[in-house]
Amino acid sequence: MQNPEHIQQQINPLKDIVQRLLDEAKKQGATAAEAGLSQENGLSVTARLGEVETIEHHCDQGLGVTVYFGQRKGSASTTDLSLESIKETVNAACSIARYTSEDSFSGLPDPALLATEFPDLDLNHPWHIHADAAISLAIDCENAARNYHPEITNSEGATVNTHQGIRVLGNSLGFLQGYPSTRHSLSCSVLAQRGDSMQRDYWFSVARNPVDLELPQAVGIKAAERTLRRLAARRLPTQQCAVLFAAEVASSLLGSFIGAISGGALYRKSSFLLDALDTPIFPGFVQITEQPHLPCALGSANYDSEGVATQDRVLVEDGVLRSYVLSSYSARKLGLQTTGNAGGVRNLTITPSELDFNGMLNSLHTGLLVTELMGQGVNNVTGDYSRGAAGFWVENGVMLYPVEEITIAGNLKDMFKQLLAVGNDVDYRGNIRTGSLLLERMSLAGE
Repeated sequence: MQNPEHIQQQINPLKDIVQRLLDEAKKQGATAAEAGLSQENGLSVTARLGEVETIEHHCDQGLGVTVYFGQRKGSASTTDLSLESIKETVNAACSIARYTSEDSFSGLPDPALLATEFPDLDLNHPWHIHADAAISLAIDCENAARNYHPEITNSEGATVNTHQGIRVLGNSLGFLQGYPSTRHSLSCSVLAQRGDSMQRDYWFSVARNPVDLELPQAVGIKAAERTLRRLAARRLPTQQCAVLFAAEVASSLLGSFIGAISGGALYRKSSFLLDALDTPIFPGFVQITEQPHLPCALGSANYDSEGVATQDRVLVEDGVLRSYVLSSYSARKLGLQTTGNAGGVRNLTITPSELDFNGMLNSLHTGLLVTELMGQGVNNVTGDYSRGAAGFWVENGVMLYPVEEITIAGNLKDMFKQLLAVGNDVDYRGNIRTGSLLLERMSLAGE
C-alpha cells in the first residue's frame, strides 16, 4: 500500500482543479454545481500461441461538471484540464442549463446525507509490473492451458490487465473528496476439439491487490478443464426441471432483482416489483445485504457518485423486500430518501447456506446445471425471463454430460419465490457476491 502522505500529494492537485471548476460555475451564475475528475493509467498485455499479440498502455483523464440554475440543469465534460478549458466547459454546461426546462426533482443531494467519514478501505494496491514480466505471466497462463490435454487445439490468448486510478468528487455544498483505487486481472480462453465437437471456454481472476490473483497456471488449467468438459455436448428434450445456476452466472439473477428495485424503473412504473416494499419476494431463509465498506473488495466505497455516505443495508430480510435502490433524483420522484446508491449497489451479498457446490448438486439431484447464459431475454416490466443456456445434465447429484443449444424460461417473480438454496461457493470476482442458486422449476426448451 502506498504512503498516505504520498497519496494526498497525488490527490490534492486534482482537488484544486475541481474546486477551481466549482468556483468558475458560481462565477458564471450557477446556483449549484457538482464536478468529478478522474485520472487513470494501466497496462494490458495479451499473448496468443506463445507470442505477444498486443501491448497497450492506458493513460486517460476526464473532467465532468453539472450546473444548476434553480431547477434547470446542464452538463459538460472535457479531457483538457487547463484553465481555459475549465472556463469553456463550465460555459457549455451553463448554456445548456439556461435552455433546459425546469425539473422540480433535480438538484444536489441533501447536505445532511453527504459523507463526513472516510476510513481507509484498502482499495489501492499498485502493481508495478513491467511489460516483459506481464508477457511472461500471460504466456505461462496460456501454456498451462494449451499443455493440459491433447484435445486443447487452439487458443484465444491470455491477458494480463493492471489498472490504477484516482477519482475526485466535489460540489458546491462543500463536499470535496478523492481516493485512489486499483484493479488487476488475469484471464485465459482456449478451444478444444474431439471429432466434430469443438468448444471454447475461459476463466479469469480479478482483484484489487495483485497478490490476491490466482496463479497464472491455475487460471490456465481452470480454463482448459472448463473447455474440455463441454466437449460432445447434447441437446435436451423440452421439459420442466429443477435448475442450478452456477455461482459465476447466478449473479445475473440478482442483477435483474436490483434492476427491478432501482429508482429509475420504479418511478417510470416499468418494474415487475412495483409497490413490492415490505412484501415477501423470496423464501423466508433469504437475506440480501449491501456491504460497501468491506476492505479490499471490488465494490467498496465510502460514498456514492453524488457524495452521499454509503452504509451497510438490509435489502431483503427473511425473504421480505425492505429497501429500494435510490439516488437523490429517483428518491425525490418517489417521495422517499436516497439510499446512497447513485452509481449502483456496492458489494451486494446474498447469505449462503452451508452447502458447497457438491452439496448443491446433491440438492438438485436431477435437473440442469447452468454454467453459461446467452442473450438478454429479461423483461423488466413483466419479469418474463428467457435466455439461451449451456451447462450439464445432472442425475442423482452427478454431472452426466454437457448440454447446449437450449433455452430456459420462467418469470422472475416465480423464480425468486422458488429459490431452494444458496451455495457457499461464493464468487467474489464482482460487485454481486453469490454462491450457486438452486431453483425448484423452470421451463427448458430443447429438441
